[in-house]
Formats: sequence, structure tokens, C-alpha cells
Amino acid sequence: MKRSDTFWDSAADKYARKPIGNEAAYAQTLDRTRAYLSPDQNVLEIGCGTGTTALRLAHSVGHLTATDISSRMIEIAQGKGQDQATNNVTFAQKTIDDIAQGSERFDMVLGFNILHLLDQPEDAIATLHKVIKPGGMFITKTPCLGEKLGYLKPLIWVMQKLGKAPHVHFLNYARLEGMIQSGGFDIIETGSYPASTGSRFIVAKRV
Repeated sequence: MKRSDTFWDSAADKYARKPIGNEAAYAQTLDRTRAYLSPDQNVLEIGCGTGTTALRLAHSVGHLTATDISSRMIEIAQGKGQDQATNNVTFAQKTIDDIAQGSERFDMVLGFNILHLLDQPEDAIATLHKVIKPGGMFITKTPCLGEKLGYLKPLIWVMQKLGKAPHVHFLNYARLEGMIQSGGFDIIETGSYPASTGSRFIVAKRV
């Protein structure tokens, strides 16, 4: 299996050209997220990829720091930001640990389609708890492959051995929600929008 940053660097250009698979579900996720955003917030996004979500949400917040471990993803995202003349989004190549070592704290952290790709999602959630201000929010949408697609495990394993797939957790809803609660959050909204996607949208408050 390739190192994660190397894998996503090599996948970035193809990823950037790929259209959003389910535009209606994506729009619904953005709408639900915007319901919790306000112009006075300082927001962090982890796993921002090529910046599409950050740029679409930028007008709803005061400032958004969008991060990814892939330098190529960030390079593409920065180009998009310049093309759209967006002045309240900062794109940066950083890991979650890098962010935690800094002094900046955030009103909200966003993490879309990322927790199932992390080596240790429980540790990542606990670390994110440290960078969110008391009473702040963590909003995530996570593919829960263990709910409906567990039969893909052998195929993913082979692809990983060939360097064609990243590390993937086959999470289910209960385990995902349990990890977030154990990480120091109260869940205030959870659901699958739409149910057919098998992805779980969660809004959690830091306690």
C-alpha cells in the first residue's frame, strides 16, 4: 500500500476531473451544513481535496482554513480559489497533528468523506476535539461501507496491495457515532441524506 500522501498526490489530477457522483446528495449535505454556519465563524476543514466544498461554503463563514495531506490536492485547490477570487479561504498542506500543534482554535471543524480513510480515526477525532473551541461543532459525512458494502473488502484489499486504493475502514453507523461520542462530543443531528447513499451525516458539539 502506498503512503497516503503519495497515493493522493498521484490521484489528485484524475480526482479533480471527476464530476460529483451524486449532485443532489452533495447539495443536501451542503444545505444541512450551512444551517450551522454563520459569518462570524472561524472554520477548519480536514481532507479538503481539491477545495470544491470549501469554496462552496466560503460565503457562509468568516474564514475557512482548508487542509489536506496531499500537496497536489492543495495546489489544485489554490488554483480554484484564485480563479474564483475567494479571499476568505486559506488552503494548506497539513496533517491533523500539524494543526493540533499550532495555537489556532476553531469554532467548527468539517470533515467530509475522510474519517474512513484515516489510519486511526478515533485518535484523529480526539485530536480534533483539542482544536475546537468549547461549545464548537464537528460536522462530518462519512461513507459507512460496513452497512451495505462489506462484500467489497476482498477487492479493496487486493487493490491496496497493488497501490490502487488507499487505506479504508468499513465502518457502520453505530461504530462511527460511538467514536465521535467517545472523542468528547454530543451528537445533535445524525442521518443518512439520502438513505440510499450509505453515508452518515453527523453534527456533534464539543463538550
